[in-house]
Amino acid sequence: MPEPYDVITMGRIGVDLYPLQTGLPLARVDTFGKFLGGSPTNVAVAAARLGRRTAVVTRTGQDAFGEYLRHQLREFGVDDRWVTPVAAYPTPVTFCEIFPPDDFPLYFYRLPKAPDLEIHESELDLEAVRSARVFWMTGTGLCAEPSRTATLAALRARDRSGITVFDLDWRPMFWDRDTAEKSGPGAAPATRYREALAHATVAVGNLEECEIATGEREPYAAARALIDAGVELAVVKQGPAGVLAVHRDGTVADVPPLPVEVVNGLGAGDAFGGALCHGLLAGWETARIMRYANAAGAIVASRLACSSAMPYPYEVEAALAEGAVTVAQGPAGAAS
Repeated sequence: MPEPYDVITMGRIGVDLYPLQTGLPLARVDTFGKFLGGSPTNVAVAAARLGRRTAVVTRTGQDAFGEYLRHQLREFGVDDRWVTPVAAYPTPVTFCEIFPPDDFPLYFYRLPKAPDLEIHESELDLEAVRSARVFWMTGTGLCAEPSRTATLAALRARDRSGITVFDLDWRPMFWDRDTAEKSGPGAAPATRYREALAHATVAVGNLEECEIATGEREPYAAARALIDAGVELAVVKQGPAGVLAVHRDGTVADVPPLPVEVVNGLGAGDAFGGALCHGLLAGWETARIMRYANAAGAIVASRLACSSAMPYPYEVEAALAEGAVTVAQGPAGAAS
């Protein structure tokens, strides 16, 4: 039997086209950089940068952008064997505007449908998914068929073995509008989220995402609700207030953020996710994992790009040692 992967992620992929000029609306931007994007794909890249053997399950268009993404995955050391083309739909493109420190509007071009929502259960290598030390899926994968059925099939195959992470990843624009506008325990997104939570061992989300999943927005109440829904570890990201992690065994870690001059905050959560996987696999205690993940996220927030900005271990250790992130700590995607 082949060696199990450290991390397999499943879900969104696309091309990020980021302005090379900050503080300008898209209408006034002249130059863009092209990068691999998509949250679970970036998590796989982040974990690979930290030395983990990773793969991603997703689909691209059968086009030049799809070829670019597969090439980038290989360059980053992420196995692309389960990245397959869909002839019917183009590879998604995402633009952003960059207004540091906290305004980064996103513009998703995923019409008529994103190929990463065309993942079919019959195409999954369930043996590999089952044996992976960490399996990472997202809320976006639940927004449409056949991705929803495939994602839930992968979760059932795991049967709560190893570490199964549900990134709550609430993107209302990907859901049917009438469905996305509904909230509360009986709403379709909440129902789908609770179905997935029953199979996960770790849940990660910001306050809005926790509210969609559980109806709770206060951090400790949201963490307790996630644990009641089935997970062992609830990770609640609170932005400038840091991150709260609560374990079913009663362990609590409330960790402040690392000081950083933000250039682009969009990839910070994905870096956090890859570092979270790394720390969980290393068997670290919860507070150490959160500090490490916070540092990884802060490093990427100090850089323009997402995937190419993911830090190496020495960069994370340097940031932790200094107690802050400086541009001098790494050239990868750093702003000048």
